[in-house]
Amino acid sequence: MKQCSHDITFQTSGSSLLDVTGPIRRWIMDQDLKAGLLTIFIRHTSASLIIQENADPDVLHDLDVFFRKLVPEGNHLYRHRAEGPDDMPAHIKSALTQTQLTIPVSAGQMMLGTWQGLYIFEHRAHAHKRTLSLHLIGE
Repeated sequence: MKQCSHDITFQTSGSSLLDVTGPIRRWIMDQDLKAGLLTIFIRHTSASLIIQENADPDVLHDLDVFFRKLVPEGNHLYRHRAEGPDDMPAHIKSALTQTQLTIPVSAGQMMLGTWQGLYIFEHRAHAHKRTLSLHLIGE
């Protein structure tokens, strides 16, 4: 059994979904593992990770619009506003989604479906640097 770890940082552009499939795929291909399990963890509390359709950009747009309506910014119900009106809503959106993904790897490739991609879901209104910790275990 072999293990590999790596941190990779991405620049987001504010509230949106950023496709990170390619860089993660390339990192896996550089490892000497053909079969195993990949864990991806985002080291932040106001952004999350999702697996979502990568063919029609309307899906990503609609997800972003839905979450903005579900958890509106500037709501008077929030006490935590330390970093602005998008701060607490970003934490709530992160709690409703995922901060970790686990994906099987076979033949040196993530076993994603045909239309699946990996995304950082940025919940803050402004751009941020987001770090993902990757851990691959297998043989």
